[in-house]
Parts: sequence; structure tokens; C-alpha cells
Amino acid sequence: MKFKRFNIESYEPGKSSIKRFNKVIKLSANESALGVSPKVKKILSDRNLSFFRYPDGKSKALRRQISKKFKCDEERIICGAGSDEVIQMLCQLFLNPKDEVIVPQYSFLMYRIYAKIVGAKVIFAKEKNFKVSISEIIKNVSKKTKIVFLANPNNPTGTYLTNFELLELRKKLRKNILLVVDDAYAEYMKNDDYESGLKLFKNKQNVFILRTFSKIYGLSSLRVGWGYGSKKIIDGLNIIKPPFNVNEVAQKAAIESLNDSKFIKRSIKHNIVQANKLKKFLENYDIYSNEVSANFLLLNFSKSKTKAKYLYEKLKLRGIILRQTEEGYKIKNMLRLTIGTKNENLKFIKAVESILKK
Repeated sequence: MKFKRFNIESYEPGKSSIKRFNKVIKLSANESALGVSPKVKKILSDRNLSFFRYPDGKSKALRRQISKKFKCDEERIICGAGSDEVIQMLCQLFLNPKDEVIVPQYSFLMYRIYAKIVGAKVIFAKEKNFKVSISEIIKNVSKKTKIVFLANPNNPTGTYLTNFELLELRKKLRKNILLVVDDAYAEYMKNDDYESGLKLFKNKQNVFILRTFSKIYGLSSLRVGWGYGSKKIIDGLNIIKPPFNVNEVAQKAAIESLNDSKFIKRSIKHNIVQANKLKKFLENYDIYSNEVSANFLLLNFSKSKTKAKYLYEKLKLRGIILRQTEEGYKIKNMLRLTIGTKNENLKFIKAVESILKK
């Protein structure tokens, strides 16, 4: 049998297991440190859930709750099996072979993968000090450019564009280029010069916003995310959307997640306190990172006597997994550290102290 051949490096997620360890401390995938809301746990233990019925294919109740929570138009929301699926559908809807897509040099790998699958050419815009560069994006725009993808804050770098910078980027792009802003980590950001893409571009026709329930809401395993765009784009996406793409449990869990603002506030506070504690601790070993903008830190070993790979391997021997950045992201001598629970972070600190004794 013959099938299409893709010149694509497939996505490799952060490792989640180590031989010889029944249980590991997984700090490799930017998952929620505090898990899910207690309200979600009640849903998951509900014996009345009907698994033999198809879910609502339009996710109406979830879209209604998203609309209420974020004060946006329900008819301009589409839900997916994770924001990954929404990215995939955007590429299918907008891109033809030889069209061009611009992504930051270091960015979420699925932007480039889905673009390449439909035959588009991916252009990488260089970053400056691991921050998305507006001038580099604009410099790479051509007549063939259809979409610009970026996450703000960015994964894996943890840097971000300010309100002014993001608005400036939209202003400088041609009107017929779709700017896709991924708000995956928006809830963690508390800086005065930052607003989510959703708040900045809620009424823009040529900006599409991505959101996920996998990060602060802790629903990674259930696969649920959503997108917000013009009615025209949403209508187009609904034509190609699989009929029952978000399962019933995921929809109900997502609704309850949105209803628990106390849990979200607790998660944000935990992240700020623990991330700053880890950042300060690592600086004792000349391992520096981005300012706290998400639930992870990108650890830079360029000024340290220790190499990233050495620490990674030594931590693995103690059952602790970080994310290597050389594979996939192509960032040398760095590691990405997800903020864990208080206990996990303490074990990480003790392990590093033991490995890097001064």
C-alpha cells in the first residue's frame, strides 16, 4: 500500500516514566500542580454518567459557560479535543500546499507539524534573547503568508509580548493574514503590561484565540480546549469539525472547572510562590530562567559550571523528570522545569543540592 510521506519530525511529549521507578516526580509536561478542582472530582465520581450515549456534538452547555465566564459571544466559540485539534482544523481550513506559516523560532511544536501536514511551508522567525521578535516576524512576511502562530506567554521560553507589542504586531501584519494567539498560559500572568489575546482582540475579525483546559484547569487527560474567532471562521471550522469531538465527561468537567474560581486563585497563588522559590534557589548555582509568567521555567545553564544534560541524567537517577529542550525545540544546554506540588518542588531542591554540592 502507498501512503503520503511527510518530512516531519513527530511530536515527542515530555517523558513520564523511568525504568526501576514505580512512581516518578514528573516535571516535564507543564501539567497542573494542584490537579483538578474538587468540583471536577465530583463529576468524575458520578455514577449516572451515560457512556453509551453520544455527547453533544456542538458542546452547547460548555460554550454557554465559556461565554458567561469570559464575556464573549457563544456563537464565535468552537470546542475541540484539546486546543491541538483546533490548531489542526485551522490549518485544514486556511492552508493550501505552498502557503506559508510563520512561527517563532522556539514555539509549541504542533503549529509547525499541522501546517506541514497540509503541505504549507513553515517559516521560523528568529527570537531575541528567547523572546518573540515582532520585527523578525514582519521581515519574514511574504505574499504567500497566511497565518502567524504564537503563544503568549510562549512555550517553551516563558517570555511574553506586552499589550503594546502584540497590538503593534497585528497593526503591522497585512489584514488578510490570520494572527493566531495561543492563550494556554494566560491565567498565570499577573504583570501589568500583559493582557490575554482574548481581551485584546475579542472583536477583531483577523485574530483567532486558542484556549485550553489542560494547564491551570488540570484536565490534560480529558483533552478539551476551545477557540474564539470571527463568525465566518467558526462557521468554516464547524463544517470540518468531527461530529462528536469532545466527550461528555470532558465537557462536564470543563464546565465545573470554570465554576470554581477559588480553586483557580489557589492554583495561581501556588504557582507564583513556588516558581519564584525555585527560580531564586537555582540562581545559587548560576542557573537562570525567565521571569515567572507560566507554570514552568526555562533553565539556562550558559553561566553555570553544570551542563543541562548532566543535571537531567542525575535527576533521572533520583526519579525526577524534567523536559529536555535540545530535541524538538532545538535549544541547547537548557531544561524546562514544570512547577510541581510543594512536596515535589522540595524533593527537586534537595536532589539538586545533593547533585551540585558546593
